[in-house]
Order: sequence, then C-alpha cells, then structure tokens
Amino acid sequence: MLRKQDTSVAKAKQAISNYKKAVGDSAGMAELMVFYCECAAGFCSDIANDDESYFAALVRMFEQALVVADKLPANRREALVARLDRVRGISEKIGYGVGDNMDFILAKYR
Repeated sequence: MLRKQDTSVAKAKQAISNYKKAVGDSAGMAELMVFYCECAAGFCSDIANDDESYFAALVRMFEQALVVADKLPANRREALVARLDRVRGISEKIGYGVGDNMDFILAKYR
C-alpha cells in the first residue's frame, strides 16, 4: 500500500492453488495457508484495512488451514494451530467480527 504493493487476495490464493497442483504436500499446504493468515492479519492490523471481502477471505483461509492441519501428525498440527491461535488473537483487534468468527471455527477443531 505504501509502496504501491498489490494486496490481491486472488493472487495469494492462486499461489496456494498452484502449490497444491505442483506439489500437493499437505504439510506444505498447511504451512502456506497459515503463513497467508499470518500475513493477512498482520496487514489488517498494521494498515487498518477495512475491506470486508478481505476479512471474509482471511476467515475462509483460516478455516481451510485448520482443515488441512487437522489431518497432519499431532506435533505438526499443534504447532500450526498455535500459530493460527496467534492469528486469531491479532484478528480480535481488527473488529468486524473477524476474531469472533475465528473463535467459533477454532472451537470446532479443538
């Protein structure tokens, strides 16, 4: 935003889709999805983004990351869920119900 950087959700999701097609590794997919959530939540927190479609994409990716992580071995799953829990904490401060939605989703997978 400050350096005319593109914040396209579609491009980020396309990168994840391309990875899935090329590699298909569940652990790598989960890592990439969690990283997306971390970056998106950090961006919203730092820049004070108020785009509802961006928030909806973040919440959807949060849930998809949990679905993929849930199929991994316990030690790997717990590490990714801990990172997603930190994303949830950041998202509580964003507002717009993002953190509440993440609370609900996380409760389903615990």
